[in-house]
Amino acid sequence: MPVVKAMREIERGTAEIIDRERIESLVRNYYENGTPYKVKLGLDPTAPDLHLGHTVILQKLAAFQKHGAIVQLLIGDFTAMIGDPTGKSETRKVLDRETVKQNAQTYQEQAFKILDPEKTELMFNSTWLDALGADGLIQLTTQYNVARMLERDDFEKRFKSGQSIAISEFLYPLLQGYDSVAMESDIELGGTDQKFNLLMGRHLQRAYGVGKEQAVLMMPILEGLDGVQKMSKSLGNYVGISEPAKEIYAKILSISDELMWRYYELLSSRSLEEIEEMKKQVAEGTLHPKRAKELLALEITARFHNEEEAQKAKEAFDSLFKARQIPEDIPEVTLEPGVWICKALVDAGLEPSNSQARRDIKQGAVRIDQEKVSDEQLTLEPGEYILQVGKRKFARAKVG
Repeated sequence: MPVVKAMREIERGTAEIIDRERIESLVRNYYENGTPYKVKLGLDPTAPDLHLGHTVILQKLAAFQKHGAIVQLLIGDFTAMIGDPTGKSETRKVLDRETVKQNAQTYQEQAFKILDPEKTELMFNSTWLDALGADGLIQLTTQYNVARMLERDDFEKRFKSGQSIAISEFLYPLLQGYDSVAMESDIELGGTDQKFNLLMGRHLQRAYGVGKEQAVLMMPILEGLDGVQKMSKSLGNYVGISEPAKEIYAKILSISDELMWRYYELLSSRSLEEIEEMKKQVAEGTLHPKRAKELLALEITARFHNEEEAQKAKEAFDSLFKARQIPEDIPEVTLEPGVWICKALVDAGLEPSNSQARRDIKQGAVRIDQEKVSDEQLTLEPGEYILQVGKRKFARAKVG
């Protein structure tokens, strides 16, 4: 039953599916008649680097490719200059075309670490949106009304609080929906925060007489390394897919045993049957949770580097944390005498901000020369110190 197996893989880890029957019929038609179908993912290249949270959807696209899909990887080079207002409390800054172009190139290179290029169509929505013209844009705006637009949660909150909403922000979901009209997509993927925009594609395909209404599949937002808040660079709880192999490996090993299974479900290429068997072995005590976590860390590290680099990362990690050694190739920083410990940690690249440094000191995560720091007002006198945050971040500080 290839269709049953395919649907199980496609539904794995999903948050919500709208029109599951259509997805199943497309998959069945592929297996019975060899007919491919189109699965869309839109990306606004507003930042150049991807982290594991972004790859949750890319992994799902790769699953679709295994079962007959042609992935339409849409770079929103036109819409990025408006900025997606989803979840924003203020109007986003407009990006210039050169920045968008550079970010798009980086996105493409990183996405193809997961997707099969032979089964991927790279598309840019400026192709049809530049040509839409004033007449077409006005026609598009007649397909939805302001009252319905203000039902959207983020717009409603900003409107009630008197915060500014630019007219261009109303255009964003309409333009994203029109992408589905131009691309004639069969299915569109997105995060749960994109539901309004994804449904707009269905609405506009119907309004423009495309002859189909795309199904929608939404993936959950991946929790960061802390297991609480969503993965985000600004929160410092992320794993960047372009980070060195040692960093990726060590970060994955730092997650909790409970979060490990969530990562397995959303990020691993292992089958659900394999994962269930591993869970059973851990419960029975025949597989140690740390070994299960090592296997996950090796898989993810190898995906973005290679098997050899992943194995080297494991060996470096084992050497450092099992023998409690300080790595030899840690970065060095020169600081002024009397520097505040929080500023020293930020200047050394170990903390993203003074406030985060304070929080880590309070939580006992900061050490100097392997001695725990408890005084967040500490200043460093002239000398040489090994600064440490958590179990894997080190820097050699030369003060004065």
